Amino acid sequence: MALSLLPSIFLQVCLPLVIVAGLGFVMDRKFRLNLESLVKLNLYLMVPAFIFVRLLDTPLAGGGEGWIMLTAFSTLMLCGVVSFIVGRVLKLDGAAQKAHSLASMLGNCGNFGLPLVILAFGQAAAAVQVYVLVTMNVSTFTVGLFLANADARGGWRSHLKALNATLRQPAIYAVTSAAICKGLHLDVQSVVWLWQPLHMLAEALIGFALVTLGVQLSQTKPAPLRAPLASALAIRLLIGPMIAFALTQWMHFPKDVAAVIILTAGAPTAVNSALLAHEFGGDRHFATASVYYSTLLSMITVTINLAVLRWWMG
Repeated sequence: MALSLLPSIFLQVCLPLVIVAGLGFVMDRKFRLNLESLVKLNLYLMVPAFIFVRLLDTPLAGGGEGWIMLTAFSTLMLCGVVSFIVGRVLKLDGAAQKAHSLASMLGNCGNFGLPLVILAFGQAAAAVQVYVLVTMNVSTFTVGLFLANADARGGWRSHLKALNATLRQPAIYAVTSAAICKGLHLDVQSVVWLWQPLHMLAEALIGFALVTLGVQLSQTKPAPLRAPLASALAIRLLIGPMIAFALTQWMHFPKDVAAVIILTAGAPTAVNSALLAHEFGGDRHFATASVYYSTLLSMITVTINLAVLRWWMG
């Protein structure tokens, strides 16, 4: 039954993502766009605006935000545990193990996962996905950043540098600001001169982020697909959804909420993992290759995952 859904799911959900990202790919090949500027616009402007607006604008019926974030974070950390075990089996050195873990743990829940969820389950699913996105963003610039910047030779200076970089990430302050506004019951939406610009930036994120993803793919020269890279992709695209499924069943999530968490647990490797590798001297070739191959392969794995989820949901 699930197999009969595959063609329509690809056409209705995955193909629109491919088209918009493909436009970014073509634009970069013609005009050689500045990827660093596009990434900074995403990270420092549109993603924080989106997080702040969606946290205030899409509360979940009956709550459950904390459990969603806990499940998303647990999935991320368990993928890290699997990555560590695989790294030991493959006898990866320190730099390779860090790259392997970043590729396995950090999923593209923003410029891929968000439009994917909306196309797959409708606009209402953004009320769940935004908390997954917040968890991934905060985890990226805390756990991921410390992992990327971990250097035993650097001692406390290395960790201080990681902490400073973490505190410079506006996504963290967007979450904090939204939490304060909700806690104090501040009606930010009524402040039109502030809310409308933030809302416009939030609405612009999806298309702009997909274009950025296309530019990223255009400028990526992937490394050969060998055992360490293939194992990282398997964890990200296949094992991640399995872990998420087990956790959501254990925590008794409603099927519609669980489906969002499971689907985005199999999102391709986040562009931010390559950004972290670039910023902190990691294995940049491994990181960019994981983004490249996982994004292409996700067209297959996400289509299959979504078909199974729709069959499971009835």
